[in-house]
Amino acid sequence: MSIIVQKYGGTSVGSTERIRAVAKRVIETRMAYSNVVVVVSAMGDTTDDLIKMAKEVSDHPSPREYDALISTGENISAAILAMAIQAQGVEAISLSGSQAGIYTENLYSKAKITKVDPARIMKELDEGKVVVVTGFQGINDMSDITTIGRGGSDTSAVVLAAALGAPVCEIYTDVDGVYTTDPRIVPEARRLAEISYDEMLELASLGAKVLHPRSVECAKENKITLHVRSSFVSHEGTYVKEDSLMEINKPVTGATLSDEEVMISILKVQDTPGIAGKVFSKLAESAINVDMIVQSTEEDHINNITFTVHQDDLKAATLVGQDIAREINAKGIKYDDSVAKVSIVGVGMISKPGIAARMFRVLGDERINIKLITTSEIKISCVVDRKDARRALKALHQEFELHKL
Repeated sequence: MSIIVQKYGGTSVGSTERIRAVAKRVIETRMAYSNVVVVVSAMGDTTDDLIKMAKEVSDHPSPREYDALISTGENISAAILAMAIQAQGVEAISLSGSQAGIYTENLYSKAKITKVDPARIMKELDEGKVVVVTGFQGINDMSDITTIGRGGSDTSAVVLAAALGAPVCEIYTDVDGVYTTDPRIVPEARRLAEISYDEMLELASLGAKVLHPRSVECAKENKITLHVRSSFVSHEGTYVKEDSLMEINKPVTGATLSDEEVMISILKVQDTPGIAGKVFSKLAESAINVDMIVQSTEEDHINNITFTVHQDDLKAATLVGQDIAREINAKGIKYDDSVAKVSIVGVGMISKPGIAARMFRVLGDERINIKLITTSEIKISCVVDRKDARRALKALHQEFELHKL
């Protein structure tokens, strides 16, 4: 069975005019593939508007009602797109996450998809319809609507591609591919023809907003090729797939900036076994994702434990941190929300030593102070003052000649 999954982001379906254009593209795709499944995000700023309304009526909205509210934007997009496809002479049907058989864990706002039952989708495809599915949402064991995190429509699309056996998932957005860095900050940034799953996963996790990290993980696990392309132009974009076996000449493939970081420190913690495990277990129990972690030893077996979280988790993380500090007899906590994270990524780092030294030298030459450092085989990240972050990104892009890729 010839099948493809396409995902259209909020800007791609931002108006009825854009939705008609998407409908035309979907119908053209159907001429090449006998079965087309489309996943849509909410129109334009709809989700942001819904979040604003929730905050206007409640400082602490119920997680269940919050998800019930913000999931409605995708329902609108899916229904209107199905109508637009029908108006152009092709049968189509819109399905919600629950109707499409997308099941999640019993968690709100950040729920992970646990399984997909594609029976309803397959039935509609067999009847010759284009199936339009709401992204970003699913249903839990209690039949409640859940959402899977901002940007989660990418993940919805890839999970459906895996369940349906589609070898390719096209991600349509407002950019025409994956760039060496954000072209809005560095105009010299270059579009990449292809990139490995591992590099894309690091870039997505480190602040590149073109793909949701969980969608890349799922694509890698199921060997699904992702094609990131623009819904506004017809040319090909960037293919995300397995590493090329060719010799890698460039050590760095891309650079990213995340200005949504917060650095939290638990102060004067006793240096005894098990303390770090207790701290991060408590944060995990509250579904708070921790990124960079540093434990610094001061004197007399006293440490500071510092970590970063997304700014959306600041309030929850500080409340948990205060509870932990009292429990382990620490002095207290402090946070810094004026920081950002700059990173470089590339599988070529594995075989080329000295990349970290070059990165630190460049930041030093720019008189940019490094607060935290973390590394892996294919990435190096530094936390810096937010006011210096764009300058740091531009300097790193120039140093590693990413404009020549």
